[in-house]
Amino acid sequence: MNTAIELGTGNIASLLRKYAIPSIIAMTASSLYNMVDSIFIGQGVGAYAISGLAVTFPLMNLSAAFGAMVGVGASTLISVRLGQKDYSTAQKVLGNVLILNIVIGILFTIFSLLFLDDILYFFGASDNTISYARDYMEIILMGNVITHLYLGLNAVMRASGHPRRSMYATIFTVVLNTILDPLFIFVFDWGIRGAAIATIIAQALALMWQLYLFSNQKELLHFHKGIYRLKTKIVKDTLTIGLAPFMMNTAACFIVILVNNTLYRYEGDLAIGAYGIINRLAFLFLMVMMGFNQGMQPIAGYNYGAGHIDRLFKVFRLTTICACTVSTAGFLMAMIIPRLAVGIFTNDTSLIDLSVFGLQVSMAAFPVIGYQIVTSNFFQSIGMAGKAILLSLTRQVIFLIPLLIVLPHLWGVTGVWAAQSASDFLAFIMAFVMMQHQIKVFKKQGYTIN
Repeated sequence: MNTAIELGTGNIASLLRKYAIPSIIAMTASSLYNMVDSIFIGQGVGAYAISGLAVTFPLMNLSAAFGAMVGVGASTLISVRLGQKDYSTAQKVLGNVLILNIVIGILFTIFSLLFLDDILYFFGASDNTISYARDYMEIILMGNVITHLYLGLNAVMRASGHPRRSMYATIFTVVLNTILDPLFIFVFDWGIRGAAIATIIAQALALMWQLYLFSNQKELLHFHKGIYRLKTKIVKDTLTIGLAPFMMNTAACFIVILVNNTLYRYEGDLAIGAYGIINRLAFLFLMVMMGFNQGMQPIAGYNYGAGHIDRLFKVFRLTTICACTVSTAGFLMAMIIPRLAVGIFTNDTSLIDLSVFGLQVSMAAFPVIGYQIVTSNFFQSIGMAGKAILLSLTRQVIFLIPLLIVLPHLWGVTGVWAAQSASDFLAFIMAFVMMQHQIKVFKKQGYTIN
């Protein structure tokens, strides 16, 4: 309880450090988690295996969309309820997270396995890559409930004042996955299936530790009788708030489908592999920015719930500065050392050339994307789901899809990469306008914002 109260009284910079650093380490580890699979698969199985892995991204994004809808929605709801000192409801949210993730995870697994080949072909698989994609996703889907529970409880752990524990769980999965990947791929000769098995084993062991921690009766939030029955209002509020990350991940799913099919039409399977490499590299910087966002979320949610609007904007401004610094670093990587970065994944010359060019064009507007990402998360953190959803859709759907349809007709593959940087810049403008409007609204309500 004391940990929760400090969110409304502690120094903002110190709080952001306390909550963001563990989240950054955890999110960076999470991105490395995905990169490790790509690196070992690319070096140990081959270039077409990387393309097959890239084909699975939309399905994994769609699975993550459902997990994020529950996890992020619940963690935001918990932060606000803790700010309001409504500890009973916060407890019930924890129980509902557990049940919702199990139900949704099982339903998603059953549907996906029934139509797996059809889904993968729709997502851009070819006869050269379908076997790799199928082998990987069959294992991942069998452990889908584990993944949902692991990610959902990690989000709740951060919101309840234990960012370090969340970080430890993520780091553990990365380290174990890094150890198991080469063992299963090279020593046991399990190929791409080995990478998937390593992923699920690592997450399962981390989940067991999380369940143990939440069973501690001394914790403010813990498992006990009476919290597992689904409550209509809690479910509705959780899913409504979580609709923003759900829409973002779902949009990302359809964007990858569109990009994969467009790239295959112009350049074939290797272009899809290049897109997979670019995604992994961009993902590394995006996850650091999301780490700052996750550090901001409990601070922003608590202070909004407590009516401390000046503190709310202090943490927003500080998080924005940090995120933009990271996005600028990503831009410099793409412009200065792209071949070195891409070469980690493959030694195939054609794939490297495609990836380097795509990386530089697609990340041309990356310095400004930090502001857009933080602004979207800001609205989500204070429960303004509609605005968060709109901002998520601007970058992933409203601007990007029309650009992906038009620009490739003009410039071919170059148009695919250019569409992403153009969308990033337009989304930044939209975020800036919406934030200025929200500041005026708060001032009209009588709040002082320095």
